[in-house]
Amino acid sequence: MAGTTTSSPPAQARRHIKENAKNLTPLTNGEDTNTSLKQHETTLQRHVLFFDRDNDGIIWPWDVYNGFRELGFSLIFSLGSLLIPVFFSYPTRLGHSWIPDPFLRIYVKDIHKAKHGSDSGIYDLDGNFSEERFDRVFNRLDTSGSGGLSVGDLAELLRKDRCAADPAGWSFAFMEWWTTWLLLQKNGRVWKDDLRACYDGTLFWKISEERHNGDGWQKGYGFGQFFRSLWMTGTWKYWETENKDR
Repeated sequence: MAGTTTSSPPAQARRHIKENAKNLTPLTNGEDTNTSLKQHETTLQRHVLFFDRDNDGIIWPWDVYNGFRELGFSLIFSLGSLLIPVFFSYPTRLGHSWIPDPFLRIYVKDIHKAKHGSDSGIYDLDGNFSEERFDRVFNRLDTSGSGGLSVGDLAELLRKDRCAADPAGWSFAFMEWWTTWLLLQKNGRVWKDDLRACYDGTLFWKISEERHNGDGWQKGYGFGQFFRSLWMTGTWKYWETENKDR
């Protein structure tokens, strides 16, 4: 995947990625100035804590940019990620004031207020993860029984989750799954364990660690590879066919 960063993984990353991605125990991020948040973290809060670079419960726009760069996204894609605070800052601000934040900061404590329509419902209204809902949605879409979701499966998920008269929700959901695909796919599928780890945030620490040690993160496609594989071959199954021919 295109793009590199010059910063090292946060010190707390090495400790955090050792946790089992299926175990929703609290993060152990060393000294935490936001003790009330640490004691009552929801899964959705854990999902975004990778982007809280100084662990103060506030995500600045440049934290989002740096986080995407840390995950290996290109400069242009990471600049595009700045739309996240543009759209999601104000909902999280409402827990503190009705006045918009002039710096477009995202408040981790109230990240659940940024939930949008036409989503999968795997996070509940409080930001907690529903294991039962996750398994049900995944198993319904994984018609091949491979343990992974293809682009077509994800497109079907987006279609089924669409609410009427909700273009904003449709757009947000598409961008989230598009980013997930670019980050996670391997052999043409997003695999269940990776997706589960993405929901609770442990995956981001793992990617950061692997990109700075060993052979790097071995999954995901950049923009060019995605479109060449998708449009030039005219089939969603290109990666599976290509893999069988090797």
